[in-house]
Amino acid sequence: MKKLPHVAASFSFLFAFLLVAQTFAQTATPTPRSEDQEIKIESRLVVIPVSVTDAAGNPVTNLGKNDFTVIEEGKPQQVDNVGNADTVPLEIALLFDVSASTDAMFKFQQETAAKFLQDVMKPADRATVFTIGAEPVLIAARDTAEKAAVSVKSITPTKSFTAFYDSVASASEYLAKNAPSGTRRVIVVISDGEDTNSSRIAKAIQDGYSRAGSKVNELDNKALYALTVNNRNEASLKERVRIMRSLQDADTVFYSINPGGSSLQLNQLSMFGQENMEKFAVETGGTAFLPKFLPIDTKDTLLNAGNIKRNTATLETIFRQLANELRAQYLVQYYSDAEFPEGRFVKLNVALRNPASNKLRARQGYYVKN
Repeated sequence: MKKLPHVAASFSFLFAFLLVAQTFAQTATPTPRSEDQEIKIESRLVVIPVSVTDAAGNPVTNLGKNDFTVIEEGKPQQVDNVGNADTVPLEIALLFDVSASTDAMFKFQQETAAKFLQDVMKPADRATVFTIGAEPVLIAARDTAEKAAVSVKSITPTKSFTAFYDSVASASEYLAKNAPSGTRRVIVVISDGEDTNSSRIAKAIQDGYSRAGSKVNELDNKALYALTVNNRNEASLKERVRIMRSLQDADTVFYSINPGGSSLQLNQLSMFGQENMEKFAVETGGTAFLPKFLPIDTKDTLLNAGNIKRNTATLETIFRQLANELRAQYLVQYYSDAEFPEGRFVKLNVALRNPASNKLRARQGYYVKN
């Protein structure tokens, strides 16, 4: 009889322990399904546009997720999905420079570009057309190949300034906002890359004059030009970073065709413009074409006619190569669970498991958006 209180106390303690343990198990141990959901929410989907061509420049088709490797900041990633050109629609923004710098080559560029859209685009694809002039102008918004080609042919050149940076930014932002998710986004620019009128460039030049004050009126043409170039170049370096961020955020591949050709070697501004376009192309997985066009405005009419034919053939070859790259384009996707701060640029390395003689182009990183 004296042991009963001890036994009752033991049972009370055991009951309380089991109750607490059960309650803890219910609150602290989520189901496997909940864990999966939490991981998916915390993971970040990364989309990498990739093009694969063989040694001859022809598209390499029928590749799957087991054919690619992705390394993010030195850490191998598991490829989740790969979409190809046959199944993933193309969203292409064509940017036409209408400034005086490209006037001589304008007509045959126009006709060849229109033909390119009709050759490369499928019924589900859409093209958007911008002009690069004193400001970016939207000529055709997400239209079929036939209608976009008509819009391209209707463009007329001007003698205005060139807002190159603002136009590329407008195109990438337009694709980011209007192109359906999961599509292949491409910007094709026909321009020498010179910029004389983007908002930030124009402001930097004016601010430079303001800082100089009344002394600006005492400068000779050479000194005034040097001041202008210096202010413009400083602003252009900042613009380069801004535009690259805009292209990367839109998962967009950048291509350019420079009608200036070898003449850009004589012009510091033109050299800087081509350098910009090459950087945009390399970082996003595209190509910056620099053809050697022949002069078509000489005093020799027969020579001009012959050069036009040769230039057209050169441009057709470039567009054919560009079409091959777009037909060889894949969207490689993976989920990253790495914890990077907002705005951090994350380096990527994409490769083929069995490259052989094939050539791969892919974006080299992305900016974190949490």
